[in-house]
Amino acid sequence: MTRKLHCLQYGEQEIQYEIVRRPRKTLEIAVEPDASVVIAAPEDVTLDAIEAKLRKRAAWVTRQQRYFAQFLPRTPERRFVAGETHLYLGRQYRLKVLPHIQEGVKLTRGFIVVQTHRPNRSEVTRELVEGWYRSRAHLKFPERIKLCLDLFPDPEAFRPKGLIVRQIRQRWGSMSPAGRLMLNRRLIQAPVDAIDYVITHELCHVNEPHHGPAFFRLLDKVMPDWERRKQRLERAMV
Repeated sequence: MTRKLHCLQYGEQEIQYEIVRRPRKTLEIAVEPDASVVIAAPEDVTLDAIEAKLRKRAAWVTRQQRYFAQFLPRTPERRFVAGETHLYLGRQYRLKVLPHIQEGVKLTRGFIVVQTHRPNRSEVTRELVEGWYRSRAHLKFPERIKLCLDLFPDPEAFRPKGLIVRQIRQRWGSMSPAGRLMLNRRLIQAPVDAIDYVITHELCHVNEPHHGPAFFRLLDKVMPDWERRKQRLERAMV
């Protein structure tokens, strides 16, 4: 299997795409969640034939890219100072930084309370809050995965082989070909129904790797209100 990057001019827009050559008979175009374009092509098909097929599908490709561009994280950088607001499960909490002999973070009465013996060091506050978010993500995400699996007629057929929680910029989640689910740590800041949307979206990829008609038929079936949830995610995480 070989990979190579190319670029196609479509009107005023450039479509960058990757060709993955495999021992196969058909040519398949996919737009991935990070808006990248991947073309799986037979080993003997010409570049002209690939570009001709891509040009025919260019309108669809650009629509998919716009869709995923709206889906990407856009939350501005936080400074991690007292009084600043931070999200947790879709709710705004004000940051309170208290001098304390022991370091820790807790949620109480509308505040994310950071206890630290270095209260004037914003980088220390950042590290503590990020660590707290990670621990909450590792606790909350498996709970939501279990509930989202129940949306499927055969939950075991869609159960991921593992869960990875990682801070990433490009997307909210992904499902690897091996069936490992990766969720963006920042997703713990989103409303619960939006978290469930991302998880369910990725679980659908266990059976439908690409965003073709079959994928959206499955998503519509198991989560009919997914578009409302997606919109809430986008509004909450701007």
